[in-house]
Amino acid sequence: MKVYLLGAANPEAVRMLQAVKRSTPNVEFAFLDNDPSKQGTLFYGVPVIGGSDRVSELKGPEVRFVNLITGSTRLRYETTRQLVEAGATLGQFVHPGIDLTMIRMGQGSYLQEGVLMQAEVTLGDNTSISAGSVVGHEGQIGHSVFMAPGVCIAGCVEIGDGTFIGTNATILPRLRIGRWVTIGAGAVVTKDVPDYSVVVGNPARIIKTNTVPYPDGRVFK
Repeated sequence: MKVYLLGAANPEAVRMLQAVKRSTPNVEFAFLDNDPSKQGTLFYGVPVIGGSDRVSELKGPEVRFVNLITGSTRLRYETTRQLVEAGATLGQFVHPGIDLTMIRMGQGSYLQEGVLMQAEVTLGDNTSISAGSVVGHEGQIGHSVFMAPGVCIAGCVEIGDGTFIGTNATILPRLRIGRWVTIGAGAVVTKDVPDYSVVVGNPARIIKTNTVPYPDGRVFK
């Protein structure tokens, strides 16, 4: 199996792939990056073999692609859509220490070390969860969602497609967070949040509206 990781930016990805290779030695990794200055170089010892324009020549039955771009859920969604449209088969890049028992997970997941998900959590496609984040029981996480480090989501919470959740944000139980919402770092969300809202503070309050032109975050149309 070959896995191509889009986005040679965070050295944590290299440490994580080393952990994956220790548990699954037959997996080979390389990076793709659309920055020409990185192409043909090594990223912490791992080759960057080109950009996403190489997907059509690299794809195959034993090849998977995972998007590591996380700074913007809109950019993550758009670049993953480009991979899919080029014929890529999305894989999973999940730290081997994460317990996936009673978890339903879509394609293209990127889950860093220390993520804790309780029973009956569902993750949509193209979702990324950073180190130390917690998702409570029966959480419903949509497509193309990103959680920064240290996020805490209580039980039975629904997170809409394309939502970005900042570092150490907390979402209280049984709330619904809409699509393409931005939740600021350290925010404490105590009530439902409408689609396309930007919220900050404790308790979280709406300060503006996101201007994302997409109705959802589905990468498979």
